[in-house]
Amino acid sequence: MSSPEQEGGLTPEERAFSSLSDIQAVIESAKARGGVEALERYIRKRLPEAEEAEVGEAAEVAVEIIDSIPIFLARARQEADQRRLRSVVGPLLDHAEQYFLQPVDLIPEMTYGLAGLLDDAYLLLKVLENLDKGPERFLDWDLQYPLQFLRSLVGKEIAQRLDAIIADAMQQVSAHLDELWSRMSHEA
Repeated sequence: MSSPEQEGGLTPEERAFSSLSDIQAVIESAKARGGVEALERYIRKRLPEAEEAEVGEAAEVAVEIIDSIPIFLARARQEADQRRLRSVVGPLLDHAEQYFLQPVDLIPEMTYGLAGLLDDAYLLLKVLENLDKGPERFLDWDLQYPLQFLRSLVGKEIAQRLDAIIADAMQQVSAHLDELWSRMSHEA
């Protein structure tokens, strides 16, 4: 097992806090790139039949979801620690955080501002939804509406690509856990 010194001198808790700070900085930077107006332009293109009041309401909901991402991550990590599931849940949350922190992804925030965080938010919420599909619900949050809402904004093609990214990440974690179990059983 590696020590905090081997991992940049940070404990897992410090790394998680640092990551949340970085995610908050990405959100603030995206807001500075055109603000809600840029998000509303994006929504008008994605939902051309929407009336102006609906566009404004959709932008408000989107900002609320995006602003909640650090809270969702912190709560998920806390739950994983309380249940002693860090080895399973941590890598999936790490994957979602890494995607969030990539400046260029399926909808880049460098180009689209806040709209560029819609795919990031979808990916994280989809990870959390998948964690709830286990034998015991993980957070027991109803994520159906926010996921449907985000899916309508990112579009079917991007949502499918994000779903594939999540499935791959879950498969990687599963393979890693299989390898750990195999090593542990051979040592016993």
